[in-house]
Amino acid sequence: QVQLVESGGGLVQAGGSLRLSCVASKSIISFDAMVWYRQPPGMQRELVAQITSGGTTSYADSVKGRFAISRDNAKNTVYLQMNSLKPEDTAVYSCTADQGGYYEYWGRGTEVTVYE
Repeated sequence: QVQLVESGGGLVQAGGSLRLSCVASKSIISFDAMVWYRQPPGMQRELVAQITSGGTTSYADSVKGRFAISRDNAKNTVYLQMNSLKPEDTAVYSCTADQGGYYEYWGRGTEVTVYE
């Protein structure tokens, strides 16, 4: 069993920044990719960003140029740097580990609220 724990969420004014962290209870090198999802209030969950074991990153169009995903394998941690935040970025952000295309493990999430 793998535990993922997110942190770093909070209340921020539009245009501000936050850095989210996701700490895993085992080495993240063993996973094909680490992925951040978000679920806005009353909406479906959507993929935000992912980073492969080789370091390749990809982003949802809505966050390209504003968010950056990174990883520290030594700390079993994945980060999501969020800049130029907008009210539409308000959501619960969760991380998950991609193992062969399956997302078996999920964190509980951290809440981000962006106000005007």
